[in-house]
Amino acid sequence: MNLNCLDHKKIIRLGIIAFAAIPVILLLFVFIRARCLMESKNELRNVKNANASIVLSHNGRLIGKIFKENRTGVTREQIPGHLVQALVATEDARFYKHKGVDTRSLFRVFFKTFLLNRKNAGGGSTITQQLAKNLFGRNIRGPFALLTAKLKEIMLARKIERLFTKEEILTLYFNTVPFGENVYGIETAAQRYFNTKTENLKIEQGAVLVGMLKANHTYNPRLFPEKALSRRNVVLSQMRKYEYLPDSQLDSLSKLPLKIDYANLEAAGPADYFLYQVKCEAQQLLQAIAYAGGKEWDLEEDGLVITTPLDLNLQQYANQAFRKHLSVMQYQLNRQYQTRWGRKVIDNLVTSELKKGRLTDKADETAIRQIFNWDGNGSGVMTVADSIRQMVKLLQAGLLAIDPRSGAVRAWVGGIDFKTLPYDQVLARRQMGSTLKPVLFAAALEMGYSPCTYLDNDSIVIKGYETWHPQNADHSTGGKYSLTGALVHSMNLPTINLFLETGFGRLDTLWREMGFSFQLVNTPSLALGTAEASVEEVAQAYAVFANGGSRIVPYRIVSIKDSRGNLIWQRNADDERVQILTAKTCTLISAMLRKAVQVGTGSALHSRYGVELPVAGKTGTTQDYTDAWFAAYCPSLVMVSRVGASLPTVHFNTGHYGTGSALALPLVAQTLKKVQANTVLARKLITPLPLPDQDMVMEMDCPDFREDTFMDDLLDMLREHEIDYEKAEKKAGRKRRPLFRRFWQ
Repeated sequence: MNLNCLDHKKIIRLGIIAFAAIPVILLLFVFIRARCLMESKNELRNVKNANASIVLSHNGRLIGKIFKENRTGVTREQIPGHLVQALVATEDARFYKHKGVDTRSLFRVFFKTFLLNRKNAGGGSTITQQLAKNLFGRNIRGPFALLTAKLKEIMLARKIERLFTKEEILTLYFNTVPFGENVYGIETAAQRYFNTKTENLKIEQGAVLVGMLKANHTYNPRLFPEKALSRRNVVLSQMRKYEYLPDSQLDSLSKLPLKIDYANLEAAGPADYFLYQVKCEAQQLLQAIAYAGGKEWDLEEDGLVITTPLDLNLQQYANQAFRKHLSVMQYQLNRQYQTRWGRKVIDNLVTSELKKGRLTDKADETAIRQIFNWDGNGSGVMTVADSIRQMVKLLQAGLLAIDPRSGAVRAWVGGIDFKTLPYDQVLARRQMGSTLKPVLFAAALEMGYSPCTYLDNDSIVIKGYETWHPQNADHSTGGKYSLTGALVHSMNLPTINLFLETGFGRLDTLWREMGFSFQLVNTPSLALGTAEASVEEVAQAYAVFANGGSRIVPYRIVSIKDSRGNLIWQRNADDERVQILTAKTCTLISAMLRKAVQVGTGSALHSRYGVELPVAGKTGTTQDYTDAWFAAYCPSLVMVSRVGASLPTVHFNTGHYGTGSALALPLVAQTLKKVQANTVLARKLITPLPLPDQDMVMEMDCPDFREDTFMDDLLDMLREHEIDYEKAEKKAGRKRRPLFRRFWQ
């Protein structure tokens, strides 16, 4: 025998054995790696999905969610039977027979998909294997990653089946499965695509959602309704195949058109600006709890329930008012700046803004940019300069409604589009205009002035301030206005004379007590509203008039609970309210401002918009119509709005469009008009203003305006019409009025 031949055969056999052993070794390697990466029993028992925290209105309606993954869990009892049947029939017909892995399906996939190359042969993963993937993902890297992940899912599926019942597996599955659009879980999907709860899903709706599981983008009913309809009918056919549906029901359901009720709160929620403020405040509260030694909570993952005082009906009415009114006013402003003069103003602004941002060299660069407009067509290819040109012309606006008795926020519209313009206009500080005047008049009443104290309406010049020559809005002069008349008709000259008599100190003290943050500057123009304040601060100040003299602080959160309903934080009502004005002063101011919306600057509330609710109100217009304000209130509701472009250079040129009554009042008026039509809501939100008693009625019984008498003319001849403000300030507040003036009035 040839020994060399034997050695050669031996080498071949060893080679064959080694070659055959390679797959075994690789499989062993993959198996060991998958087993090492597999989660333990304890990790499986304590499996916890990241659940979105939900934010609710005062009566439990969903406002929005705070999340990393948009997911809200449901219990098995909340999942209807037809939904389970659709899932089992479509995804795993032998679900109740196998123990995590369906060997028959695996062989089918191997022969039909891999050997016969049939792409429609179906998948081999069971519901339990899909659950393992949903729970822990496929974050394996390195060689044979896919094979390792698949083997890990098979082993996990077997372990899951030993730890959980079939019903628990189904519940976990429905709470983890993705539905596209950053939506996880059946409850969130039901809300997104059908605006309903899981337990209320109809058979055909459930079939649509189950159909999405094959490819959640391809069968998205919003994006591809025809494909979604076809896939829905496949699911229904599968339900019939496995005898979950009779033939007659299959026929009727298959003929139904696809109807979705898409509700994406995250894309355009009813209160996005408010939701952001709630998120920030809730995070601070939870951090304080943890800092004090309590449990640490994750707002984006722990499925907390945050209840707010927001009234969703009122919020939606305000949103509708924004769209209806501001879209019209934006059109008018755009028309104004389409003139030759207007284009020049905007071009100069664009040049200035480009220089500020050091973007001059890139002004002609084009890119897809999203700029808000009311038509919804704000996205497009444009240059940097063109995007600025559109942005500077946008009218920004904010509206806040609060309960003056407690500070509860009832409506919060922080702007026109949170996605493209997230800066909150409720918190933006701008000049107040005439909305400041009631604060000054309240200070005067507290000093002893009467509603029938008459104030000069003669032309004056203030020396030392570039010889400032203030004027009334209608440029009228002469005669005298009572305190009531001056406030009702928002007259500037009488208001300045009142400020000269009362002095800066009185106004400054009340200003700070009311909660304003802006530090007042002692100048005569302050009387006409050059001080800055936010919509929130103005609402807080007017709440003092509404509630009888107490300062309150607006609040946004009532309580925070965990996913099981256990209380984490509860707002405690502050019973120790600080009284800063007398009830009499508040009643008199309210009576004056009630008259202002009947016959004064706010009369459009009744005459044009038909609002008959018993509210008081005050308009405000800053210089050159830069900002427009309106505040309305009653003892149970304060509502304040402000409108203006982001840069003071851009504004209406005429009072027809730019005054508080034309630009800001309609937002409040249109909102209140809808409240008025909703009698249930009106009874809840609106209560009558307190009526002045007999003494107050007599104290207010005088004409708003009277012509100068002979003695007035004589006194005016003796009075200086050029006033040194610093000297006037030193004399201010010492006496209520000179004795001879009191005598002749």
